[in-house]
Amino acid sequence: MQVRALALAAIVLFDPVGMAQAAQAEAFAGTYVPISSPPVLIRGATLLIGDGERLEPADLLLREGRIVGVGVGLEVPTDAKVIDATGKWVTPGLIDVHSHLGVYASPNAEAHADGNEVTAPVTAQVWAEHGVWPQDPGFAAALAGGVTTLQVLPGSANLVGGRGVTLKNVPADTVQAMKFPSAPHGLKMACGENPKRVYGQRGQAPMTRMGNLAGYRAAFIEAADYRQQWRDYEAKREEGGKKDAVKPPKRDLRLETLADALDGKIQVHIHCYRADEMALMIDLAREFDFRIAAFHHGVEAYKLADTLAEEGICGALWADWWGFKMEAYDGILENIALVDRPKGGCAIVHSDSPEGIQRLNQEAAKVMTAATEIGLVIPPERAIRWLTENAARSLGVLDDTGTLTLGKMADVVIWSGNPFSVYAKAEQVFIDGALLYDRTDPGRQPVSDFMLGQETTP
Repeated sequence: MQVRALALAAIVLFDPVGMAQAAQAEAFAGTYVPISSPPVLIRGATLLIGDGERLEPADLLLREGRIVGVGVGLEVPTDAKVIDATGKWVTPGLIDVHSHLGVYASPNAEAHADGNEVTAPVTAQVWAEHGVWPQDPGFAAALAGGVTTLQVLPGSANLVGGRGVTLKNVPADTVQAMKFPSAPHGLKMACGENPKRVYGQRGQAPMTRMGNLAGYRAAFIEAADYRQQWRDYEAKREEGGKKDAVKPPKRDLRLETLADALDGKIQVHIHCYRADEMALMIDLAREFDFRIAAFHHGVEAYKLADTLAEEGICGALWADWWGFKMEAYDGILENIALVDRPKGGCAIVHSDSPEGIQRLNQEAAKVMTAATEIGLVIPPERAIRWLTENAARSLGVLDDTGTLTLGKMADVVIWSGNPFSVYAKAEQVFIDGALLYDRTDPGRQPVSDFMLGQETTP
């Protein structure tokens, strides 16, 4: 009998008081607090752990927002709700690393276009969370597709679009109440056609890919100088002397974000399609000594699969989007599978779409089918990593979510069957152990305030 259990005393539980104290020291701090819920024992399911392991039939025990038991024949706590999941599959909550929900909210209207601050090629000072509308109906639709965590990013009009934010997919009135505890910010960068087109048509720089690279380098040179000014200031303060004798540098929100990226405090995510440009961005990261968390879209990532694995860079990719502009021309259906293949490869299925985020499991299934046709058979226990473990890794939250591992957040989806079947549906979705979506219970199907009173088609 295989049983894994975790004593509650060993779990680091959420501490609302501690969270409130931390909020005082952080600008726009998250206020997310998990919904309290009774223990839940999910019995007899096929478990895809999220790290390449598969257990069947097996049990999963959730308590006080955490995973506290994984195995066969787990003891039933007296106060637990037991769910018979015989014949069903259970996975970690799905994670979308590239979403614009809330900043390009539904319905599609100019009033909801808050994703691109197209006023300068480098707008590192803007934060996506300051444009997120929590009432976007897309959040609830994504939850019904099993998505429990998502990164909301600025758009790709600029060389540096600003900070992204990682959210828990919970109904809320404020974005602060959705912010994933302890998640670092992301930095959205974009190479290729978008920035040169947006600014080139205005007769401004950058007008070419040469201009793109020059723009990145100039921005990071400024940021490195800004960072050194603050280091010098702190050093002088530590030397002693009168408190008012040393004046701090003037804060610059644009350079502050870039400096934090240089220091590894912010995860760098780069919209980049072509292999040659990804190689240039890797050289840029070496020049300024920062780490790239993931290349997004990357239809030519397969050409650099070994390099990405060696560099520890994830490829956040589509299953089959290609050909809609010149830099997307050389895409292949096996892209994700080939990025996943090398030792250390980190492939991710992302959406960049309010529709695609509702069926990430099916997007992954497309890749599995394409891979089989070239002799790469990818089992479900490996493919699920594209939607869970690898995604969490790129966001810097793998210690908290992404796998059904003892002590992690109880972000869990119960599927009607194999999640990589076109017929599979997310039946129940738990976030931090609380049942937030139940396909059979309208009372557990969140509806945004915007949708209240709206006519909908059954």
